[in-house]
Amino acid sequence: MAISRHVERFHDLPVTDFRAAAAEGKLPDAAAAAWRIGLDWDDESEFGEVWGTFLETVAVERVTALVIGRWFQDEPESLSEALPAILAAADRFPALRALFLGDITYEECEISWIQMCDVSPVFEAFPQLEELVVRGASEDWEGNEGLALKPAKHRNLKALRFEAGGLPGSVVRAIGASEFPALEKLELWLGVDNYGGDWTVEDLAPFLSGTGLPALTYLGLQNAEQQDRIAAEVARAPVVPRLTGLSLSMGALTDEGVAALLEGQPLTHLKTLDLHHHYLTEGMQQRLKDALPGVAIDLSDAEDPSDNWRYVAISE
Repeated sequence: MAISRHVERFHDLPVTDFRAAAAEGKLPDAAAAAWRIGLDWDDESEFGEVWGTFLETVAVERVTALVIGRWFQDEPESLSEALPAILAAADRFPALRALFLGDITYEECEISWIQMCDVSPVFEAFPQLEELVVRGASEDWEGNEGLALKPAKHRNLKALRFEAGGLPGSVVRAIGASEFPALEKLELWLGVDNYGGDWTVEDLAPFLSGTGLPALTYLGLQNAEQQDRIAAEVARAPVVPRLTGLSLSMGALTDEGVAALLEGQPLTHLKTLDLHHHYLTEGMQQRLKDALPGVAIDLSDAEDPSDNWRYVAISE
């Protein structure tokens, strides 16, 4: 699986590419779209130029959702090259409720090559933010820090997703140490060690305990080689009874992990159980369906359970 398309909807709004719409003279109402700002692979413009034009063209005080695409030209560059300009304009976006950093397809840049930086300042700059998505985690060409996060406090954030081929353990731990009292949906694409995913199952304890995120109703611990072990922890996690949605998708989930789920606490209260991209036998898939007849279960993208080399959906 590879990310082959830009997001088409974000924060319940259609995504409008600013430059394409401006070139066609068809700019929608500022509040009616999630605005995508980004460069093409052969672009001669700098991100700062495009960002500045956007600020002067659109009534940004009414913009509720922003999607930041490719901020570099031919070779990947760290988000630290573009993020300061975005943060400097934060006070011009009083209505902003959703921000996506890194809407970049694999044709533009493999996810493992998307160079990130410390995104902690985003939480302070946008206190009204309700949804944040961050894609990528790589360090820069000189080996300087890639994706980083300090424990944060944010009263209004409701949805948080980190997408990576390898999510740093320091970031996972920082999320666990953060205070997000309104957070309802948390999704972590944990990834693999070869691409910087040095997290441990123990790092997931704050999310499984149910105490640090009082409003949480959807939990995604995804894209992991250790998906079976995560499933076993989820089977006895205190947070599960109050969840309506659970995702253990995109990883190397086998019959062992699902057996642990079924032998653990009840899951019949769930509305959705996302297990897409898995290594389950047909027999175990049927057993799961029989055990949870009222739950919408996603068992798509089934891989060969006899394959000795089991891979996650998103790594390189």
